[in-house]
Amino acid sequence: MSIYTSAPKCTALLCAVAATLLSACTAPSQSGTVYSASEARREQIVRMGVIESVREVSIQRDPSGVGTVAGAVVGGIAGSDIGGGKGSSVATVLGAVAGSMVGSAIENKTKLVKGYELTVRLDSGELRAYVQEADEQFKPGERVRLVSTGGTVRVTH
Repeated sequence: MSIYTSAPKCTALLCAVAATLLSACTAPSQSGTVYSASEARREQIVRMGVIESVREVSIQRDPSGVGTVAGAVVGGIAGSDIGGGKGSSVATVLGAVAGSMVGSAIENKTKLVKGYELTVRLDSGELRAYVQEADEQFKPGERVRLVSTGGTVRVTH
């Protein structure tokens, strides 16, 4: 069996692997309702305040680089099916570069989540702003709790 007859199967397999890797890569949640295992059973400081304003923002999670690598692999393999000799090598390189750019763009897009910038007037009179995922609704004038530990602050009802 030549490489040309097995290339479509190989490309399909690599596409499936790349999709699985991309879907498996998730960044830690920036939600006010999600705690990591290391945050459990720790004492937390609770302050009270009132929501002054709520502004929608986007939170860009850190990319893992898997999209870039998977895109380069898939693009390189797809490019290697084009031409022969030096032309095939050039197509492989160009396919890998284009694939890495597309993979990176896809990963960056999937890492963008809706969030809120919450401006809170603490009972002490201080005005503070916090950003977290938009998984809980807040309205100006609402009384809220600010739960903090180790530099992490969550705004909750």
